[in-house]
Amino acid sequence: MVTKRRATPRGRITIDPEVLAGKPVVRGTRIPVELVLKHLSQQLDIEELLEAFPRLTRRDIQACVEYAQSLVEGEALYPAVAQPARTRRAAR
Repeated sequence: MVTKRRATPRGRITIDPEVLAGKPVVRGTRIPVELVLKHLSQQLDIEELLEAFPRLTRRDIQACVEYAQSLVEGEALYPAVAQPARTRRAAR
């Protein structure tokens, strides 16, 4: 079986099917991008994040944010089309 690996342009985020089922992780760790973003979204102080994950660097955190931004940057948004309301027929 051939392992496919992809990396971000900065090379800090890697995707390997053999690591965490292919979730994007910080290079050289098993720290998923998702976990870093979750902590940031919960307004965890960056210093606390660095203390909790000593192998993580500020550049790694920035790479996680850039990775997430690159995913949503090209998303096409399609407005929902309103469906006519269904009316109930009176029971006869």
